[in-house]
This record gives sequence, structure tokens and C-alpha cells, in this order.
Amino acid sequence: MTKQAKKNKAIELMKTLDIYEPYIQGFEQSDKVCFYEMFGGYWVEQEKEIYDKMKQLENKYKCVVYAITHEFTDFGDLYDFLIVPDYKSDWKGLLYKQSNNEFIAYAYVWNKTDDLCSEFGSIVVQSFGGGIRRVA
Repeated sequence: MTKQAKKNKAIELMKTLDIYEPYIQGFEQSDKVCFYEMFGGYWVEQEKEIYDKMKQLENKYKCVVYAITHEFTDFGDLYDFLIVPDYKSDWKGLLYKQSNNEFIAYAYVWNKTDDLCSEFGSIVVQSFGGGIRRVA
């Protein structure tokens, strides 16, 4: 699958999540990815370690990261990389709407505290005011 096709799918998902339009435009025009903490967003390139991890994931799995959330939990410091995988056959399950502002999203969860606990899977994100955060 081409990078542009994955990027187009990512833009579609960002619009479904009701992401703040300037963040979508930054992604669409300049490949900028937004990093969210408690709905507040900023460009991930401002955080070198997270940016480098994102690029490592994209290169290793040939995916496109379109958003990242961050939370502190009892079991680690978690970064959730919402992705569009390389295989179009996997795209159907990338985002499911649960309620008005909650979605089940496909992501790679990086447990920075314990990397062995990092994995691909589904998480619940909440959309509000143009930003997102993980809720489950």
C-alpha cells in the first residue's frame, strides 16, 4: 500500500475523531503528527524521544502514525500511537464509534517503563474540543 493511501485513510480517521482542523492540515500538508495529553495537543517533533519512536514504528511496520496520546498508569508510562497499517485488509477495524465522543481505535501502545509490555491492540479514546485522550 502506498504511503499516500495510508495518509488519506489517516485523514479520514482524524476527521471522524473530530480532530482540530489545523492539526489535520498540518498532517495533510507537512506530515506533522499531533501528540495529545489530556485533550491538549502539540507537534510530536517537539519531543525528540517520542518522535524517534514514531519514526522507528513507521519504518519497521510500514505504517503511518496519525496521532499519539500519553498517559501515566500504575503499570507504566504509556504512549499510544494511532496507526494505519500497511495492509488495506486491516483498515476496516481501525476505528469504531462507541458513543458521541468515544471510539475504539487501533494503536501500538508503547510502555516506556516496561518495553516488554508494549503491544498492538485496541484502546478507547475520547474526543473533545478538537483533541483526544485515552480512557481505557
